[in-house]
Amino acid sequence: MDKLIITCAITGAEVTKENNPAVPYTVEEMVNASYEAYLAGASIIHLHARYDDGTPTQDKDRYDIIYRAIKEKCPDIIIQVSTGGAVGMSREERSDVLSIQPEMATLDCGTLNFGGDEVFVNTENDIIFFANKMNQLNVKYEMECFEKGHIDMTLRLIKKDVIKAPYHYSFVLGVVGGMTGEERDFIFLKDSLPSNSTYSVAGVGKFEFSLAELAIIHGGHVRVGLEDNIYIEKGVLANSNSELVNKVCSLAKKHNREIASPLEARKILGMEVK
Repeated sequence: MDKLIITCAITGAEVTKENNPAVPYTVEEMVNASYEAYLAGASIIHLHARYDDGTPTQDKDRYDIIYRAIKEKCPDIIIQVSTGGAVGMSREERSDVLSIQPEMATLDCGTLNFGGDEVFVNTENDIIFFANKMNQLNVKYEMECFEKGHIDMTLRLIKKDVIKAPYHYSFVLGVVGGMTGEERDFIFLKDSLPSNSTYSVAGVGKFEFSLAELAIIHGGHVRVGLEDNIYIEKGVLANSNSELVNKVCSLAKKHNREIASPLEARKILGMEVK
């Protein structure tokens, strides 16, 4: 079994300091959150850009400032930028960040209701647009799937040679409008993947640590962070992103699963070794 890759989603586009004061907004806050998560065991930082007031943005210049600042503090860490942006952004706006040529980025693989009137739109042409751009720039994609139909979409695009090997997936479970994060959901998605794929699991809210433990047991990888869950346990706010990473490391130790370094993560994912 491969060593465990831990991704830390430090801020997201939706959660605010009103939800949890530890959510980072500024460049300095994001650098500190990333460094602490890295020291705790994270080898990938999942990055959304924000302005200092917390407003989410896909502006390439803002991303570039944050990206470089994190790299200066953690030179070997993998930074995975989000092309999801925020609900309502155009594909051109969302893809602006790719112009900084990040090492890794997310590829959202289907449309999803986000609750209320919010719809996170990813048409087939959107997915093809993002995949082609990432292929051209040699950006490693992590295919974010919120339900089984999203995996089926990737299988069709693999046959068309739009999505190229090696395949790495992220199951984002527990989002309003998507699949829940029960064990049956996890097993269904895991068993639907093409052979020789790797995958990570991001459990939203109450599903974060139960899904993390399932992924650890079954040989998958784990994403945690304040983007997905603001609590360290029921009713108790997490003090930091690193506290969430530490809890995953404890679960890994419980199941005798070693933690991957950034270099080891690159090798596991079939990425170019920096």
